[in-house]
Amino acid sequence: MLNNITKKLAAGAAITPAEALWCLTEGELLAVGRLADSIRRRMHPDRCVSFVVDRNVNYTNVCESKCKFCAFYRDLGAADAYLLDTSEILAKIEELAAQGGTQLLMQGGLHPGLKIEYFEELFRQIKSRFPGLQNHSLSPAEVTHIAEVSGLSLQETLARLKGAGLDSIPGGGAEILVDSVRAEISPKKIGWQGWADVMREAARLGMPTTATMMFGSRERPEDVVEHLMRVRALQEEGGSFTAFIPWTYQPGNTELGGGSATGVEYLKVLALSRIVLSNIGNIQASWVTQGAKMAQVALSFGANDLGGTMLEENVVAAAGCRFRMSREEMIELIKGAGFTPVRRTTLYRELERY
Repeated sequence: MLNNITKKLAAGAAITPAEALWCLTEGELLAVGRLADSIRRRMHPDRCVSFVVDRNVNYTNVCESKCKFCAFYRDLGAADAYLLDTSEILAKIEELAAQGGTQLLMQGGLHPGLKIEYFEELFRQIKSRFPGLQNHSLSPAEVTHIAEVSGLSLQETLARLKGAGLDSIPGGGAEILVDSVRAEISPKKIGWQGWADVMREAARLGMPTTATMMFGSRERPEDVVEHLMRVRALQEEGGSFTAFIPWTYQPGNTELGGGSATGVEYLKVLALSRIVLSNIGNIQASWVTQGAKMAQVALSFGANDLGGTMLEENVVAAAGCRFRMSREEMIELIKGAGFTPVRRTTLYRELERY
């Protein structure tokens, strides 16, 4: 089977769901990893590994979705619920800009009181004060929620957010793009088609996007494959995904509890992502959930990017996963794995080699 898959990929053909499932469940880890690495080397022959200097600003932890896998959300009125003042948000962005950051990732909960006017005013202030910063913010679930509480269509909402200064949309909240899994782990969140609708509309408006996958909770191998196939199909339809980021469920402090994916399972899914998603240029390794050493290994299993340095991150940290990475540490990590570090923009334009 591996020989057939290898020949197929060498000819530029896409593998089938059955072939992807074989890689995931029966393929030998190192063999699948070598295949992913060969694709990575073909797509990125200069042995560079990129990263972006960014900050996650989690503007609120109030969320009506109450996903069972999330340790971050709080009910409105809870003692530790918060909504950051605009001045606090701008101060955090000021720190990012002072460190040479180029990407702002603003994400929060589905707050019942935040209509589109709040985000328009905030994004206009951000764009006015930091015009060179890429505002890469709001997951599809947040965009959909803003539309609903504002009484607007998805199209109107995205057009207005873009007009106010939203530059691109991250692929958070994808989890597993299979509704039976979503019904178990995040029953109040939009279904997979709702996620896809936001990404389709963003692409139609010329907005770059990314796609993610959170695995290791309640999904089956078949669901992982279905997720990858759906992302691939969305991109084929005219999607604007610049990168794909698989990461593992972190069970600490969550209602869902249970275990998570092992390091071996993470590497297998990462490699399969590179193999299946031939129409997406970049695969990110998740050092935030895996740590620095596993991130280095991931660079030989199909990943060509390490995402952001993340001056701040609170959502995964709420589950007890607190890996941190400075720009200098990121550079040394990449060099230590035998690659050339490249600082990039959100849209993968090279800024500096080290």
